[in-house]
Amino acid sequence: MYVAPLLLAASLLARPLLAPAPTPHRGAEPPLTTPFERDPAHNTTATYAECIAFYKALAAAYPATVQLREAGPTDSGQPLHEVVLSADGTFEPAASRAKGRPVLFIQNGIHPGEPEGIDASMALARDVLRSKKLLPLLRQVTLVIIPAYNIDGMLNRNSTTRVNQNGPQAYGFRGNARHLDLNRDFVKQDSRNARSFAALFGKWRPEIFVDTHTSNGADYQYTMTLIPTQPDKLGPVLGPYLQDKLLPALYAGMAQKHWPMTPYVDFNGETPESGLRAFIESPRYSTGYAALFNTLSFMPETHMLKAFGPRVQATYDLLLTYLQTTAAQAPALLAARAAADRTLAAQTRFALAWAGRDTASSTVQFRGYEAGHKASAVSGQQRLYYDRARPYTRPVLLYNAARATAGATAPVAYAIPAAWGEVLDNLRRNGVVLRELKQPLTGPAETYEITDFKTTPRPYEGHYLHSGVQLLPHPAPTTLEASTYLAVLAEQGPAARYLVEALEPQATDSFFAWGFFDSVLQQKEHYSDYVFEDLAADYLAQNPAVRQQLEAAKKADPALAASGPAQLEWVYQHSPYREAGYRRYPVLRWLGPVPQ
Repeated sequence: MYVAPLLLAASLLARPLLAPAPTPHRGAEPPLTTPFERDPAHNTTATYAECIAFYKALAAAYPATVQLREAGPTDSGQPLHEVVLSADGTFEPAASRAKGRPVLFIQNGIHPGEPEGIDASMALARDVLRSKKLLPLLRQVTLVIIPAYNIDGMLNRNSTTRVNQNGPQAYGFRGNARHLDLNRDFVKQDSRNARSFAALFGKWRPEIFVDTHTSNGADYQYTMTLIPTQPDKLGPVLGPYLQDKLLPALYAGMAQKHWPMTPYVDFNGETPESGLRAFIESPRYSTGYAALFNTLSFMPETHMLKAFGPRVQATYDLLLTYLQTTAAQAPALLAARAAADRTLAAQTRFALAWAGRDTASSTVQFRGYEAGHKASAVSGQQRLYYDRARPYTRPVLLYNAARATAGATAPVAYAIPAAWGEVLDNLRRNGVVLRELKQPLTGPAETYEITDFKTTPRPYEGHYLHSGVQLLPHPAPTTLEASTYLAVLAEQGPAARYLVEALEPQATDSFFAWGFFDSVLQQKEHYSDYVFEDLAADYLAQNPAVRQQLEAAKKADPALAASGPAQLEWVYQHSPYREAGYRRYPVLRWLGPVPQ
């Protein structure tokens, strides 16, 4: 296995290496080596067929400690796979939990042009099973691997779409068979991939989730950068645990393996010296979705400009570090997750949108390259470049704090009419417990009127995404029809936060934001003005209070006062003739008791 020459001697003492490239003999290949390892240049990533064939061979060689299973369909027509590793054959979630083992869940190939995790996980799984030193870790941790998530994109192999990236020679495409970026699909779940993932993730509900990637952006000295879930989003238990225990152990473990890490290099200005800012992932992303269920989530990003060999080695070592750290911290990790679950069970107020704070939370010693400007050979204009002959290490501000910008107090239950089948299916798929009413139920409830929102001018991942949602609550006694579904907050367990963020319209990645309820935003009935003029006049004559409100509105709004049609529309919107369902969010917030 290729390792940077200056690190090789120390690396031999620090950790097991991936198998070196073998010497060919009569065209035969040694068993259980990866295409990456067989390439002397270490610039080859496995194809989908090679990846699954490797895990099949691994499972056949070690049937007592590894299983390869199908976990549902994908848009490619090929099944999603899960690989489960356990030193004593504990291959099911309930048995793993009964033995007090946290679950480390690694997902690879969501963007198949960023394939380091695919190759690193293959070799790591093999090495752990073969190593007397590492195999005992699988008595403390259950390891679950998705070998390749975006199978569709992995089958679409090319050598050009990752134009900024230094190898491998050929790789998959970012989009799936429907041209969806699957790392934007974890709430809307348009793809079969995401639906199968939700079932698999819900089955295991891991303590730690790792989704492997490759970066874009600036040039700097690091091979590995890391995006953890923003700690403020994790609450009062998991946030401090992440900051004080888990992240320091991961950084120390990688330093011992001679891979210094840095927080993901996203910055405020033109270059990293302007200050690094934490990526605040919303639930559309894998790590933001996983965090809704009190899972500590990470997105490692290797640096695109480093050679593929070191990128795979760094990923291998980071995944090994996760396994070692999860085992070492298993009791504390399980205790933190249990405490977070208890906090969630008692939680009534939920944050629905987040933004980074403008003040730095800390300083990191950043290893970068001096940047400058020179004339572009394409345009003649000034262009940015990084000078690798001028490395530096200097303090850089880290903006890692976040604040909630929207929130809501959860109701007793959400009431979802049976007509919204796609919404109900999504809720069920993600572990939400639904009760179907067998008879009408009357009690206090609250509905939302959607008074304003913004919509993207172009489609985003197959949807016209809504934001800036403004709501007017309408509390009133309500009778729910039989066949309405109730999602009672007290019954949701770990799915409670997911339920609130999916069904509160003002949440960043709510079902409303993704357009699941767009039909209520179009008016179905209206009026002919010459007919409604007489009805409106009669209505104002019979309701002088409404006439007074109209006069006040005209004084406050000169445009309204100057427009007869606008005043007629105002009367319509304040009259019984107004279409009741127009801009009425169809999911009710139930505030009364629920049937036992």
